[in-house]
Amino acid sequence: MRQSVPSGVLASVLRPAFVASTIVWALLLPLSPFIAAQPHPAPAVVAFLYAVYLAGSGICHQLPERSFHLSGHQMPVCARCAGIYFGAAIAVIVATCIAPLPAFALRAPARPPRSSDEDRRSGGGTGRPTVAVGGRRFSTAFWRAVLGIAATPALISLLYEWTTGHMPSNWVRAATGLPLGAIVAWMVLWATALRTHAEDQVN
Repeated sequence: MRQSVPSGVLASVLRPAFVASTIVWALLLPLSPFIAAQPHPAPAVVAFLYAVYLAGSGICHQLPERSFHLSGHQMPVCARCAGIYFGAAIAVIVATCIAPLPAFALRAPARPPRSSDEDRRSGGGTGRPTVAVGGRRFSTAFWRAVLGIAATPALISLLYEWTTGHMPSNWVRAATGLPLGAIVAWMVLWATALRTHAEDQVN
C-alpha cells in the first residue's frame, strides 16, 4: 500500500521552495524591464521575458497607468501587486536570515489531562496551536485579525479609488500592498514551521 507523505516532511520541502520563489519573483519584477530594454536580446531571453509577463498577466490586470515603468518598459505587475510581492520578499528574508521562525518557539500549549467535566467547563479544551512571541502566546484568531489589519490600507485605497474616481500615486498604491504581502508570507512560513515542529514531536 502506498504511504502518503507526512505533512511535516511536505512542509519542510515547501518552505524553502516558497522562500526561494518569493525572493526570485520579487527580483524579477524590477529586473524584467531592464532586461527588456537591452538591444537585440537573444531568443532565449525573449522567451523568458514572455513567460514572466505572461505569469504576471495571470495574477494582475497590468494596466500601464497603474504600473511602474523602468527603462521605458512596464513592470510585469501593477504597483499594488509589486508592493505585495516586495513585502512578501522582505518578510521571508527577515524570517529566514534575521529572525528565524524556530526562535519564536512555535508549539502547541502543553496541558495536563483533564476530565470531560473540566473540558465542558472550559469550552472543550481543544488545545489549539498558539505562537509564543516575546513570552506571550497568541492564537490563530489573533493572526487572522492581524491579516485583516494588514489588508486595511489596500482596501481603503481601493474604496477611495472606486468612490472618488481619483487614483493615488503608484508609490502610495505599492505602499498599501507592502503590509499585506509581508503578513501573508509570514503566516505561510509560520504554518509550515508549525507543521514541521508537530511532525518532529510525533517522531
